[in-house]
Amino acid sequence: MQTQLLTTDCRFCSQISKANGEDPIGTATTCDHWLIMEFPQPWSQNLFQEDPRIQPLVVLFQELIVKHGVQVKPMLIACDREYSHPGFTRVLYYYRPAEMFSQFEKQEFVVPQEEATNLVTAILKQLMQQPNDLSKFHQYQQQTSHIRELMVCTHAQVDLACGRFGTPIYRRLRQEYAPASNGKLRVWQTNHFGGHQFAPTLVDLPQGHVWGHLEPEVLDLLVKRNDSVANLRQYYRGWTGLTKFGQIAEREIWMQLGWTWLDYLKAGKVLATGDADWAEVRIDYAAPDGSVSGAYEARVEACGEVMSAFNSAKQMQLEAVKQYRVSHLVKVE
Repeated sequence: MQTQLLTTDCRFCSQISKANGEDPIGTATTCDHWLIMEFPQPWSQNLFQEDPRIQPLVVLFQELIVKHGVQVKPMLIACDREYSHPGFTRVLYYYRPAEMFSQFEKQEFVVPQEEATNLVTAILKQLMQQPNDLSKFHQYQQQTSHIRELMVCTHAQVDLACGRFGTPIYRRLRQEYAPASNGKLRVWQTNHFGGHQFAPTLVDLPQGHVWGHLEPEVLDLLVKRNDSVANLRQYYRGWTGLTKFGQIAEREIWMQLGWTWLDYLKAGKVLATGDADWAEVRIDYAAPDGSVSGAYEARVEACGEVMSAFNSAKQMQLEAVKQYRVSHLVKVE
């Protein structure tokens, strides 16, 4: 398919991205904290800027990120007929437990609706190391660390692709996989968390993986992990515990080592970089019991460009997007 035809033949940015072969790896937002709150739909396009129930929190998030340099990702999840409780609001807080880790630690609260903003404020103030009253919310804490949460963007008001392609994937996961999990899996609709062009896109917590360009036929493998992880390669946007170049290197290691890689504690750092064209990165890893440890070093290099669109529109604006490959990967320890 020719790029110039895609502007008229495709209505959605994710169709263009996928048809032109854009690799989603390295596009997951790096974060040390997730703060996720139930919020009733409908959601407007500028929900965070306009809704008076959320706007006060946005100021605190901005202060935390800009002034204190804390990598925190705010997100909203839609109320669910089965999961939600009338008159109460669920708040999920995930945090990086150590420099090396395999998945985020979780605290979950179900608080009276009128206390939801106060709870989120208390968590944010704790992250700023300011006085807070978080202890008074311990009575509302839930023991749900055993539950895996799949969060699918269906926020069509931000981009039509997320509604068009995210909603069927959400429904399939919610109707088929969640009920069959014996209470070990919940599936949620979320507001936009970045990457319209990769719709349908989802976050897998507590692991912290982000996926995109998903197809119904790969859901079984994504949920059950019952076949080669290599079959998920083209859908993987990255692990949010690492930065962009680290995510690209980590995928290569995961594809080689298979599912056991998920259990290892991991940390990454960039050793050297040439702007956006290349980077040398190191990924350290260790088994939780200390029986295995080591490190990989990788060189990540730009390997060309593809044309992509970042928003769905009648007249699509195409932009060149750099693509990357791991040109060298070696186990050093």
